[in-house]
Order: sequence, then structure tokens, then C-alpha cells
Amino acid sequence: MEKIIIHGGRRLAGQVQVSGAKNSALPLLFATLLAPGVHRLGNVPALRDIGTAERLLKAFGAQVDRQQNQCTVESTKIDSVEAPYDLVRTMRASVLALGPLLTRLGHARVSLPGGCAIGARPINLHLKGLEAMGARIELDHGYVEARAKRLKGAHIYLDVPTVGGTENLMMAAVLAQGTTVLDNAACEPEIVDLAEALRGMGAHIEGAGSDRIVVQGVDALRPMDFTVMPDRIEAGTFMVAAAITRGNVLVQGARAEHLEALICKLREAGAEVTEENRGIRVKGPRRLSSVNIRTSPHPGFPTDMQAQFMALMVLADGTSTISENVFENRFMHVCELQRMGADIAIEGGRATVRGVKSLLGAPVMATDLRASASLVLAGLAADNTTEVRRIYHLDRGYECLEEKFRQLGGRIERAVE
Repeated sequence: MEKIIIHGGRRLAGQVQVSGAKNSALPLLFATLLAPGVHRLGNVPALRDIGTAERLLKAFGAQVDRQQNQCTVESTKIDSVEAPYDLVRTMRASVLALGPLLTRLGHARVSLPGGCAIGARPINLHLKGLEAMGARIELDHGYVEARAKRLKGAHIYLDVPTVGGTENLMMAAVLAQGTTVLDNAACEPEIVDLAEALRGMGAHIEGAGSDRIVVQGVDALRPMDFTVMPDRIEAGTFMVAAAITRGNVLVQGARAEHLEALICKLREAGAEVTEENRGIRVKGPRRLSSVNIRTSPHPGFPTDMQAQFMALMVLADGTSTISENVFENRFMHVCELQRMGADIAIEGGRATVRGVKSLLGAPVMATDLRASASLVLAGLAADNTTEVRRIYHLDRGYECLEEKFRQLGGRIERAVE
């Protein structure tokens, strides 16, 4: 087991390059199943979840070659439609193989997904939508088995704007017969990235980025040649890192249109946030002001930035409230922040954070991906030394995080326990 050791109290300064977005690269990798041929993806981050997706593609029969951040997938011969439990259990995004396999081959067998323990994220909306398109769905010993000679377009209303459900159904619809309308669709930038890639393959898609997506099915698609968008959550994490350490950091590749809610809240907290040609610069204030946030689907404040922003509010003047409205059970980092001196009280889906003057380094344990990032941020701002254990969560979503923080002047290293 590895851990990260942080000697805190240093002001971060300089520039850092944002990696490709994990939450865009994963559906794009599974979208290569839609068309035979050689697909080329650029700016693919080297992450644990990406490696899992590549192994899963190989299990289906695809050939996958990675050279640094370039990934080539040869998907002509797909000789298996089963996503086995041993791979799927570690990554929820594996369920995104369901739509592409079903619409191209007429059959898919995918284990029910696993991933971070941040609450129930059922795939019933994925299955309900596929059934509306004519698929026959069975649950068999922990597997979803779906069959359809050819999916047919349908009008589908999503009860909640699920990102994975929108992606899965959009990919299923591109080869379906007729027109599919997705109402109350998710609006996240990663949805737009996937739609742009699918259009480049010959798909007919309108409305991505809004709550209504219209897909006109086609008979066949061509391979993609596409570059993954920058990771807005990684960008946001570095922006908060600049603020929490009173630093001055240029986050290269960050796109303001992807981060409007976070930018507003950072400015409200006293940080100076400016757009530059290459990204976004954040200068932290001498003293932070307390800010209230409520997570909600895009364009609201992202749930994937809630834990990091809480670490920031721990050191702010006054009292802030943080309401989690997307996932239950996503305050597991609170106990670890309290070990470092944070004053936080939880009642249901709301945390009340009373700012303290300083944090003291301590041994802490990561419980999920974004909780890991919040503990690293707290450690960078804390006095003395912080040790973050169970960092395999961190490796699922951040590429070379400690190296990037060292570039900014942070004293942070990885070690074997």
C-alpha cells in the first residue's frame, strides 16, 4: 500500500497543466465499440480507471495500444459481449459498454457496476431507456443481459438528469432505427464532448449540453479521431489549492465555461480569479471568507468539487453551510478533516463548517476519489506533516497529482507504507 506525505504550510505558485478528463475519456473509449476500424484518441489521462476500461475493451476482443497520452483502439473484431465482474466491480463507468455493445451487436452482458462508495447510483434509468427502445432486459446472477435485433428510436424522459444514463442512451441511439429524444438529459460538458466525437463518426445528434437531446439513428458509423477535453474537476482542484495556500497559480487548459459555479464561489470567498489565454489564474486571499454552496447537476456547483471546497471553507472566516443534493453518503471525508482540527457538524445532507485559524497535519485515510483530493488540499495548507493513506482512490482520477503539486512548490511525496 502506498501513501502520500505532505509537509504543509507552503504557498503554491507557478503554472500547472490540466490532464485530459477522465469522465470524458471513459465514455469515449467505450464509444469505440460502435464502429469497426481503428480509433485514435488523444489527451487520454494515465489513470487507474482508464487502464480498467482498456482491459475491458481487450476482453471484448478489441486491440488497444497506448503511447503516453495517445490511445489507439482497433475494434473491428469484437468476439465477446460480456463485461466480467472482476473488471466492472472496480469502476462504475464499465456500464457504459452496455449501450454500444447492444446497438452494434444486438447483445450485451454486463456485470452490475462498482466504484466509489458514495451512495447508491442505480442504473435503472439506463435500463428503462433501453427497454423503451425495444431491448429485452434480464438480471441474471449480478449481470444485466440485454438483447435486441435492432433498437428503435423512442421518446425517453429521464426521471433525474443522470450523466451515465444520458451517455449510455445517446450511444445506443446513434445506430437505432428512427429518432430518439432524451428529455431531462444531463447537461455536463462531458456529454457535449461525447456528442462531438459521435458526430465526427457520422452520428446525427442535436441539443447536447441542453436538457433535450435528439438523435437520428444511422446505419453505420466510421472510426473516431478525437482529442479528450481538459478535466474540469482536476482544474477545479488546482484552483482551490491556489486559494487554500494563498498562492498564485495559472491552471493551464482550464476552461471558464466549464467552471462558472466554482469561479463565482471562489470569488465570493475572496480569491482573485482571472481568465488568461492559456487557462485560469487564481490568487488566494490573505484571509478567506465563508461561502455557502449547494451541489446540483451542471451548470450548478459540481458534487465532484464539494469535498475540495469544504477543505477550503474549513479555513475561512465565519460559518458556511455545504448542502449535498446529488449523492448521499458523500461526507465521509469530514471525520478525517476533523482529525486535522476542522470544526464541522453534519445534519442529514448538510454540513455546517465553522472556520478555524489553522489545521494541524495528521494521519488520515481516503474514503473515495474526491475525498482523497480534499485531504491532500488540507494537508498542503496545514501545519506540520499530513499522511494520506489508501491513495488508490486518488489514482482513479488524478494523473501525477503529487508531481504537479511539487512543480508548484508543494512539499509532497509518495511512499510505501
